Amino acid sequence: MRCFDSLSEYAMETEEARAQCNIGNKSTSDVVVRIRTQEGRDEWLYCHSHVLVKKTKYFADRLSENWPTCKILDSRHCVEVYCQESQFDHHVSLLRLLYAVSDGSVPNTCHGVRNAIGTLQVAVELGCEDIIGKCVEYLEAVPWEEAEEEEILKITPGLGAQAEPILARLQPVNPTAITGIFMSAIRFATSSPSPSMNDLKSSAQEQLEYMLTEDDDAPLVAANDEIKSEMRECSRSLLNRFYGLLESFKSESQGLVLDTDKLPELQSLLLDLAWACQILTKLETLREFVISWVEASENIVKAVEVQTPDADMLETMVKVIEVAAKVLEAIAYGTVILPTVKRLHMVKVWLPFVRMMKPLVDSTTINDDDTPPFKMDGELWQSLESAFVSMLLALPSGDQAEILTDWLRNQYIRYPDLTEAFEVWCYRSKVAKRRLGDLPSVTNSSMTTSSYQSTLSS
Repeated sequence: MRCFDSLSEYAMETEEARAQCNIGNKSTSDVVVRIRTQEGRDEWLYCHSHVLVKKTKYFADRLSENWPTCKILDSRHCVEVYCQESQFDHHVSLLRLLYAVSDGSVPNTCHGVRNAIGTLQVAVELGCEDIIGKCVEYLEAVPWEEAEEEEILKITPGLGAQAEPILARLQPVNPTAITGIFMSAIRFATSSPSPSMNDLKSSAQEQLEYMLTEDDDAPLVAANDEIKSEMRECSRSLLNRFYGLLESFKSESQGLVLDTDKLPELQSLLLDLAWACQILTKLETLREFVISWVEASENIVKAVEVQTPDADMLETMVKVIEVAAKVLEAIAYGTVILPTVKRLHMVKVWLPFVRMMKPLVDSTTINDDDTPPFKMDGELWQSLESAFVSMLLALPSGDQAEILTDWLRNQYIRYPDLTEAFEVWCYRSKVAKRRLGDLPSVTNSSMTTSSYQSTLSS
């Protein structure tokens, strides 16, 4: 046995010996860790008790003299650790990582988020504070996928205060900050940026709608007066730009004078208006938009009504119908309440236009060899038809009769199909005297065409 001149010399040699210890080194190992699974997977790792005890609470307890089986032969020289199959590799990685973490450096051993999550879970189970810290430091600094984020959240309850850097990325933002980003997004989503920014604009529109949607979670944004006012102002600006652009296309003698350079801008505005309708509906502030569209409807139809449109103009007309459909649905189902004269006006303006448009769109889709540059959802035609039926049934019976008479003798009788409205009108008309017989004298208050026109002009 070697004699040492001083305790310091002994301590220095001991530290040097420990520094040369590597996992798997049988010559210096004094404890074997056996990782096992119920499926029979098994690995023996030659380790060093001073490393395990210093860096893990589990092994510090397991190798202490206070452990119940410490007196059993070899119990302190061979430690068995049982784990699930999915955690086997992470247990092995953690033991190796115990030897790699030193001098406060962050080793390049995490090898991705999933491996870091698995190692972190094992580190929590075994009480490895250094490894927990290194894994948290790594995870806090790299991006996660959604599934990985869910796994991280399952582990954080066992981390205590160490989870704070990770949770800081997931904490709810205060309402003032949310309102700020929402307002900025509204302004950008209703602006006219350069074409290179269209993807970002579409993303802003999608996220605004998502923030207002109630799904499994409550909406992110509360529809307060500030947000409602901003959205009304932005939608008003959209409508004014749309109306102004339509005016630039109009000609007294020729109807629509197409400026092909401006058509993309017009179509972009129509897409924005359709989106704005959805947001205004969620914010319960659609009324002003609807009233504006109702007042402008006749001019809109006159501006875009072309008997033989080319593909670009047909696409524009379809986009106009998509916005009109949202307005008609809002009126038909009571989202926005309007007087009879306004509702009758909308039916008389848009029913003939839609009736003319559907055969044009269908023939283009069916007959053209080239795929048209636009697509109109078949469900939209059905929604329009339902809206017209609902609006028609809410009109005075005399006005219903006038519209149904025109429908029955029209060549476009197939669309929209007003059969339901026709059947209800027949029933109501037949039983009217019996049903109203006990009521005070009822005069025919239905608005005639002449009174309708005089009311509109006034």
